[in-house]
Amino acid sequence: MRNIALLGLVLATTTMTAAFAAPEETLNYNVINLSAEASRDISNDLMHANLFIEKSNKQPAELASQINQLMTQAINTAKKYPTVKIETGSQSTYPVYDNDNRKLREWRGRAQVRIESTDFKAASQLIAELQQNFQTESINFTVSDAKRKQVENELMIEASKSFQQRAQSLTQAWNKSSYQLVNLNINTNNYGPSPVPRMAMAKAAYAESAVADQQMAAGESKMTVSANGAIQFK
Repeated sequence: MRNIALLGLVLATTTMTAAFAAPEETLNYNVINLSAEASRDISNDLMHANLFIEKSNKQPAELASQINQLMTQAINTAKKYPTVKIETGSQSTYPVYDNDNRKLREWRGRAQVRIESTDFKAASQLIAELQQNFQTESINFTVSDAKRKQVENELMIEASKSFQQRAQSLTQAWNKSSYQLVNLNINTNNYGPSPVPRMAMAKAAYAESAVADQQMAAGESKMTVSANGAIQFK
């Protein structure tokens, strides 16, 4: 009876050890990782412009009134161009002292307006009008959301087809009958001006009392979509 009991204990211990043993990792044979991408240079179709006014006055109330008047005038001028979006930006007022920094000399104020449009002609005409009172801080160009999404969808299809073509070529190179897709990730890279940022800075050209329209060079941005994944030969 004692020998039988010991034998049962050994068998139980062996069973428990087998139950808690770490399972062996499954080997995935004939799996290959590959990638493909599709890219395109896109014409920038959205213009952004920042303009500002800077005025000085010994009386802060008069300074604020002068700046508010010019800002209101700018907003009203922009109403003539419904395809151009305009909004007020940062505004600040600060004291200016003499060189010894003891005596207040005057107050100085600065206000900004931001312009955005896909209608370059209308935007340039508005900027030309505003430059009679405003200075142009910067003008730059990007791809609009609507155009970016459209191109993204097209590049996703191109990248996917390129991935499939590479997968088929590898299948034939390895003398396999077919393959199955294991996983696939599609990523869209951030786009930027190509090959370098192309900015059109404002040029205040006056012809008598009129301000000439600015010549705009929007440039291009590059967008890339990549497809990364794994396939398994059958």
